[in-house]
Amino acid sequence: MPELPEVETVRRGLEPVLAGARLVRVRANRPDLRFPLPEGFVQRLSGARILRLDRRAKYLLAPLDRGDTLVMHLGMTGRFEIAAPEGTVRPGDFARVVTPDDKHAHVVFETESGAVVTYADPRRFGFMDLIPTEAVAAHPWFAAMGPEPLGPDFDGATLVAAFKGRKQGPKTLLLDQKTVAGLGNIYVCEALHRAGISPFKPAGTIAARRLEPLAAAIKAVLAEAVEAGGSTLKDFAAADGALGYFQHRFRVYDREGEPCPTPGCGGTIARQVQAGRSTFSCPVCQR
Repeated sequence: MPELPEVETVRRGLEPVLAGARLVRVRANRPDLRFPLPEGFVQRLSGARILRLDRRAKYLLAPLDRGDTLVMHLGMTGRFEIAAPEGTVRPGDFARVVTPDDKHAHVVFETESGAVVTYADPRRFGFMDLIPTEAVAAHPWFAAMGPEPLGPDFDGATLVAAFKGRKQGPKTLLLDQKTVAGLGNIYVCEALHRAGISPFKPAGTIAARRLEPLAAAIKAVLAEAVEAGGSTLKDFAAADGALGYFQHRFRVYDREGEPCPTPGCGGTIARQVQAGRSTFSCPVCQR
C-alpha cells in the first residue's frame, strides 16, 4: 500500500491541475470501488469547484465549494493519470513510466481548463466518498488520528507521551495511527535506524532524550522520500503514472544480509517478522 510520501507525491502532482478547478464533467465507469460510490456521486461533483487539495495521513481531501469534501484513498493499486493541454504533469523524478490500461479507468474528472484526471485501480482497493466538510474531522476515518508527522504538532514530546509506560516496541506504536498519522512500515524502519533505536525495545524504557532525534529522523526520511517521489512499490505510481525511486536510498528496508551503512558499525541488516510485517534493522547499532 502506498505510504505517506507516495500519497503526498500524488497530491503535489494533482494540485496544479485540480486545486481551484471547476469540474465540468465527471464520469464513473462503475458504481463502486472498494466500497460503493456515494449516492449522487457524479451529480454532486459535476459543476463543483475544488477549493484546494489537502492530505490527511494517506487520504487525499478535496474540499468543494458546495460544502462537501471529496475523500480519496489509493488503496494498493490506485493511481491518478493526468492529461492536460500543456502536456503530461510530472511531479518529480521517477524511475520508469507505467502504461495505463483503460479497462481499469474507473473515475474520470474533466476540468474547465481542459485537463482530464483519470483514477485507475486494477484491484479496486481504493475508495472515494463525499463527506460534509464540517464533519470530516469527526468522521470515523479521521477522528482518532494522531498528528501529521510532517506538521508542527509532531515532535519529541509527542513520542514521550505516546511511549510512556508502554511495553510494545516503538515500531508497533509508530504504526498505530493514534500515535502519529500516516506512518507505514518502510519509513518507520528507516527512521528507527537513523535514530539508532531498536524496533523491539520496550518503548517505555527509551530515554526521553532519544525521542526528539527520533521525531527529527521521521520528518527527515519522509521529507526526503517526498522530494524523491516516494518509494517504488510493486504497483504504486505517482500522479503522472511514473514510479518513484526512493527505494535506492533505503538504509535498511529490504536489505537483509547487507552491511549496515552506519559508519563504523560493522553490523549486518537483519529481518524479523513483527506483528505480521517484515522489520529490518541493525542489531549492532540500534539499541
